[in-house]
Amino acid sequence: MSTMKAIRIHTPGPEENMILEDVAIPSPKPGEALVKLEASGVNFIDIYFRTGLYPAPEKPFLIGMEGAGVVTALGEGVTGLQVGDRVAFASQRGSYAQYISVPAWMLVPVPAGLDLEMAACLMLQGMTVHYLTHSTFPLAAGHTCLVHAASGGVGLLLVQVAKMLGATVIGTVSTDAKEQLARQAGADHVLRYDGFSAQVKELTGGKGVDVVYDSVGKDTFDGSLDSLKPRGMMVTFGNASGPVPPVAPLALTQRGSLFLTRPKLADYTLTRDELLLRAGDVMRWKLDNRIQVHIDRRYSLAQAAQAHQDLAGRKTSGKLIISTT
Repeated sequence: MSTMKAIRIHTPGPEENMILEDVAIPSPKPGEALVKLEASGVNFIDIYFRTGLYPAPEKPFLIGMEGAGVVTALGEGVTGLQVGDRVAFASQRGSYAQYISVPAWMLVPVPAGLDLEMAACLMLQGMTVHYLTHSTFPLAAGHTCLVHAASGGVGLLLVQVAKMLGATVIGTVSTDAKEQLARQAGADHVLRYDGFSAQVKELTGGKGVDVVYDSVGKDTFDGSLDSLKPRGMMVTFGNASGPVPPVAPLALTQRGSLFLTRPKLADYTLTRDELLLRAGDVMRWKLDNRIQVHIDRRYSLAQAAQAHQDLAGRKTSGKLIISTT
């Protein structure tokens, strides 16, 4: 039996529960393709699975939700793919490993000119930004948006795409260094978290913003609602500070008949056509230099626990990547 290196978790919990082990290389089932991974993206959703906030159905379990590599084997019935194809994916758990078996419909071809590490950087965070700005609340000229964690992996891309679409962007960050990155990405105004809602109202002449994109969660939720204009949209799509407590619908009425949504990427890539549209747009933006990706840190598989510590401790800006070779 051939084996590979992979991070496995036997019991959900702290970073030290992430164990680098030898496990069997998976065999692709019908409709799947085996991918030899070159790089895996690090995202907050990995922390949610590791801690048990998002429970995995099996134990022990693998984590990591995006990656890129080369197809090495095809399961029965797979068409449109060949051994040797360069591919990337998101929303398939198990990328902190040297190999992964992925449903073939979820694999996106990586175009010439884009290296596999960059493809791994773009899939989950890039497509998240795409659906947030094109579908959840389609941004356009004249809109003003508030982007929390504007120097994070999603945040930096979100700022750039919002500006590409003609919106005014207000970002929040925690340090001067992170403010500089957000401004370089194109943010029109950059605030600290303390008292941000009052500053947002001041910047907008008392009106509030059209939409808040909030990946922080518990710590910013109420202030985000207070930052919105009447009939504005609150998009809470992450839990970096912890999950948002239950919300009374009257809280939305009292602030001006607000809209509230809690989206996830899988529901915005339900079909292959939608997946290819979002991934294709993001990859073209990168190839055309319309967006830049700031890779803050690279790690080996053996350093995956350190990657989680750095991300959870808000010590990073931009993208974190694990080399799986």
